[in-house]
Amino acid sequence: MHTKEELCEKIKAVFPEIGACGIDLMVDYDESNKAWVVDLKKDQHELKTFLEDSEAQQCMDGKQCVSLGLQIGQLRKNIEQL
Repeated sequence: MHTKEELCEKIKAVFPEIGACGIDLMVDYDESNKAWVVDLKKDQHELKTFLEDSEAQQCMDGKQCVSLGLQIGQLRKNIEQL
């Protein structure tokens, strides 16, 4: 399993439009759900998504970050509509 810092940096590499880790992008492991929580914030907008371990591993391996990409797209859409 990867660290939250490794996953955060990978997400930033795949989606460079995201801000800094720990500021606009928070990543943490939720033991109760056995999944990674990815929390995106931009101004007053916030979206959270869960990445299963297998999804996070695929993203880390550079194979796919589909569910995360959809969430980031939704956040950008919400911000652009202002």
